[in-house]
Amino acid sequence: MRLPRTITIWLAGAAVLLPVAACSSDDPAAPGKAPQAATAAPSEEPEEVKGHPFTGQPYSALKPVLAVKIENTAAGKPQLGLKSADIVYVEQVEAGLTRLMAIFSSKVPAKVGPVRSARISDLHLAPQFGKPAFSYSGAQTKMLPFIAEASLFDVGDTRNPGAYFRQPGRFAPYNLFANTKQLLAKAPKASKAKDVGFTFGDAPAEGGVEKKSYTVKWPAARFTFAWSAEKEQWLIWQDGKKDMAAEGGQLGAPTIVIQYTKTERSEFHDKNQSYTPLVHTTGKGSAIVLRDGKAFKAKWERESEDGGTTFTTESGEPMNFAPGQVWVALASRKPVIP
Repeated sequence: MRLPRTITIWLAGAAVLLPVAACSSDDPAAPGKAPQAATAAPSEEPEEVKGHPFTGQPYSALKPVLAVKIENTAAGKPQLGLKSADIVYVEQVEAGLTRLMAIFSSKVPAKVGPVRSARISDLHLAPQFGKPAFSYSGAQTKMLPFIAEASLFDVGDTRNPGAYFRQPGRFAPYNLFANTKQLLAKAPKASKAKDVGFTFGDAPAEGGVEKKSYTVKWPAARFTFAWSAEKEQWLIWQDGKKDMAAEGGQLGAPTIVIQYTKTERSEFHDKNQSYTPLVHTTGKGSAIVLRDGKAFKAKWERESEDGGTTFTTESGEPMNFAPGQVWVALASRKPVIP
C-alpha cells in the first residue's frame, strides 16, 4: 500500500572548530650522541569537528534514532523525557488538538511518556531518519497495514509490551510510559542519526526582527514561545500555561521552527468520526525561525520522503539554527480541520 503524500523535515549538521594544542619535547640529547634536529611542532591549524546532524553539538559517535509519540494535552502533562530530545515535532491531530513526536539519538532518557497512539503524518516524517525505532501506543485498525509498510521498526506497546509500564499517580490512557533501553533493544538495526537538512551556526547578519514572544495557533491549541536571554532559550507556554517538564523546569529550546504546511483530511478518523489531519511535509513552503531573540522569515523544501528538509533565508542562504534542541511546529495558515 502506498502512504499518502506528505512533507518531512531535513536537517544538516554544521562544523564546530576546536583548537588543537601544540606538543613539544624538552628531553635533552642522550650523553655522547649528537643532538638531534628539533622536531617540528604539530600544526596549530584548527581541527574540524562535525556537529551532530540533529543538534549541531559535538558528539563522539552517531547512535540509533528513537521516535516516540507523546501526549500533549493538559491531562498528560507534565511529560517525561522531552528535555533530552534532539528534535520535537508538534503535529495537528483530531479536533484541532496537537500531539508530539520526539526524536532521540544524541541523548536518550531512561523513561519517556505518556506514550500515545500513532497518526498517518508520523509515517511521512519517519523516512528522513532512515528506519528509526518507533514507539507508540495503538493505532486505528485501518492504519495498521500502513505502519507495517512504513520505514520504521515497530516497537509499539503491542509488539514490545515488556518495554511499557503504567506510571502511578496518573490515569489511563495518560499513564503509559516506556523504558527506552528496552525499546531500542527490540530494534538493534535502527538507523543511526544522519543528515536531515538542518544547518547550525551563526544567525544571518540581516533579516531578523527582535521578538520577545511568538504565538502559533491550531484550531484547539495555542503555543507561545518567549525568549529568555538568561537561559538562551525560547521558553514554551501552551494554552496560556507554562509547559513544565516532569524532570523539573520549563520546557524550552534555542531554536523554534514554525513550518507552514498544507494540512487536509486523511482517510482516517477517530471513534467520534472526527477526521485525522494529514500534514504534508514534502514540497516547499514558508517558515519562521526563532533564535537568539529574533524571528527570521525562511523557506523550506523537502524533495522526497527519504530526504531531509532544508531551510534557507529569503535571499537563498542557509538558515542556520542555534546549536541545541530544535522544536518544529507543523502549522497551517488556516484551520482546515474542524
